[in-house]
Formats: sequence, C-alpha cells, structure tokens
Amino acid sequence: MGMSVTISGATEHDAEQILKLQYLCFQSEAALYGNYHIDPLVQSLDSLRREVAADCVFVARLGDEVVGSVRGRITDDGSARIGRLCVHPRLQGHGIGARLLRAAENALAEQRGATRFQLHTGHRSEGNLRLYRRVGYEAVGRSQGADGVEMIVLEKQVPAGSFAATA
Repeated sequence: MGMSVTISGATEHDAEQILKLQYLCFQSEAALYGNYHIDPLVQSLDSLRREVAADCVFVARLGDEVVGSVRGRITDDGSARIGRLCVHPRLQGHGIGARLLRAAENALAEQRGATRFQLHTGHRSEGNLRLYRRVGYEAVGRSQGADGVEMIVLEKQVPAGSFAATA
C-alpha cells in the first residue's frame, strides 16, 4: 500500500466524505438490529456540518480518502460524550478506531476540560464492546436509543494527572 493512515481534526470540507463513510459503516449495525432507521443512517449532511463546526471531530485519512471518523462534545455536567466512531470495513482491525478514540479523548480533556468520557453502543455490538473495554471503558448502564435500539452506556474517567495536567 505504501501510505500510512493519519489522524487529524476534521474540516467542513470533510463532511460529505464522513457522511458517506458513516452510512457505509453503520449498515452492519442496522442489519444486526434489523433497523435501517438508526440515527447514523438518517443523519442529514447539514446536521453533520453543524457537528463538524461545533464539536470535536477527527478523521483518519489514507491519502485524501477519509477512512475513519469520531466525534465528541462536552455535556452540561463536564463529561465528554463520544460517538459515531467508524472505520472503513476494509481497514477495521488495524487499530485505527483506537487511535481515533485516543485523539478525541486527548482533545476533549486538554482543550475542553472533560473529566470523564461517555459513549454508548448497541447491546449486540460485540466488536464495539470489545474495543471499548480494551481501551478502558466500563459498562455503567443501559438506555433506549431514539431509534429503539437498546444501548449499553460505557464510561471512563480521565486519569488524574494526565491530559488536563499538560494543558
């Protein structure tokens, strides 16, 4: 292949590629739940552009192609909500998802003062759950998504003396 995958902040010019990638990646989740109306599959381009402008959004690139993405934002209680982590199916299993997650965590803690990270995934999404547990997330509860999918809520505390101490 000869090129390496790089992680960087997303720009408004990435929005269309992110949306197409998101649509591709979340097909397997939709099939798992028999629900093709899950939030990532019905999001509009305008909505995604607003997220890129306001939130902490990272992309993984292979050359000019966006092959991965993740978003995060700070909630009212100071925690960071991370979501829509996706990696192109042909590149899954190579650590790109973990790298994207780390980039989002670092930025949310250092630049936006997050004290803990929270994310959720469908209760049948074993691959996602394995990744999240491997990088330190623990299940703290369940919730019902707006799309009807049962979700597992996972959290991870910002380690004392880590990210924020370097800012």
